[in-house]
Amino acid sequence: MELKPGDVVMLKSGGHPITVVEIDEDKVACLWMGTDGDLFRETLPLVALESTELDPEDDEEEGDEDEDNEEEDDDGDRKKKRKAA
Repeated sequence: MELKPGDVVMLKSGGHPITVVEIDEDKVACLWMGTDGDLFRETLPLVALESTELDPEDDEEEGDEDEDNEEEDDDGDRKKKRKAA
């Protein structure tokens, strides 16, 4: 796998997308943002990573889907609707 700084990868075992910042032979320094907004940096073995492509439309579609699954109650509050199976 050919990586360069700025590429987005994921652990083969899953998890959040992480950004490559530095490559040194078979080790890759990566950055990612934690769920609480903390920034993490870790050097990981190349063998544990796989390339991924982020599609900005995926985020928009998820947001649109959430809006479609909401409705207002009598008090004007928004609540989620259940999806039919």
